[in-house]
Amino acid sequence: MSSVFKLGQVIKGKLGEYIISKQIKDTVWFAKLSQEQVVIKSVFNHPRVQHERDILRRFQERTPYLRSMIDEIQDPAEPVTIVLKYLDDNLHNASNRQTLNRREVQYVSKRLLQALSVLHEDGFVHTDVKLDNVLVNYGDSNTAIRFTDIQLADCGATYRVDSEIAKSCTTVGAPIWRSPEIVMGLPVGWNTATDIWSYGLCLIALMYGGDFHVLRPPRGITVDHEDYDFHIMIQQFKFFGPLSNNFDELLQGNENNIMMARWLVENVPKEEWSLFSRVSETELPSRDRDFICRIMKMDPRDRPTAKELLKDSWFDESTLG
Repeated sequence: MSSVFKLGQVIKGKLGEYIISKQIKDTVWFAKLSQEQVVIKSVFNHPRVQHERDILRRFQERTPYLRSMIDEIQDPAEPVTIVLKYLDDNLHNASNRQTLNRREVQYVSKRLLQALSVLHEDGFVHTDVKLDNVLVNYGDSNTAIRFTDIQLADCGATYRVDSEIAKSCTTVGAPIWRSPEIVMGLPVGWNTATDIWSYGLCLIALMYGGDFHVLRPPRGITVDHEDYDFHIMIQQFKFFGPLSNNFDELLQGNENNIMMARWLVENVPKEEWSLFSRVSETELPSRDRDFICRIMKMDPRDRPTAKELLKDSWFDESTLG
């Protein structure tokens, strides 16, 4: 893929001239407007950046918890190029550096949930909720909460629940963060419940800290392994199964799905079902464990909505607003 911009190049937006200072990815650069650092996103021959622009235009005034679009580049006019707010870090790096305390977990998870609630209210699914896409600014390290701003980023793959890509259960998101309905490719497609599954995984990762991921496959099964998704599905079943009694309705007679569901039931020992619900109090406080178990349902119809979760008593002990 050829680069859209070169280092030192000057591009013009409504707010002024931006100087490209560093390339971060194929489609992402750092730039400076006067002394302010910003993020530039652009790509040739692909609608993703234009799509993200349209999503942010629709939603960013309704919540402070989506990454802000500051400007749109006018020169060059093509391809579509947007200017985004720069934040210090993402939650994956922050958690690796220092495990979040309980107040911090509640603080960031509530704001992530509020961002999702706004998207879901209009029938949009983010599809790529993961710690790398939750951005933060750092405040005073001596306070109980080291973060100031919390924003959900990367809305380039945000789709309506009634879109063809959702109804066809097109695979979206990073494999280990995908919901069961996406991993299994259920014919019913996916909706806002898939974001709730990924949100729950984010919460677990933050509670344990470091580079922990509850669904990480056994050693030797890397992301490029041909059976990687299958091993993710096994982990999902082990930790959050079994399947609901009416799960067959979601399979819609699809023979491949039926075979996968049957394989899980017949080959994963019953003593390994619902492992997360049996996490000990010393490993994770029961209040946290029970909140997670409310979220992590194999059947998407059983998962609570973002609005319902925001009313959960799990947030009550915090006075974070």
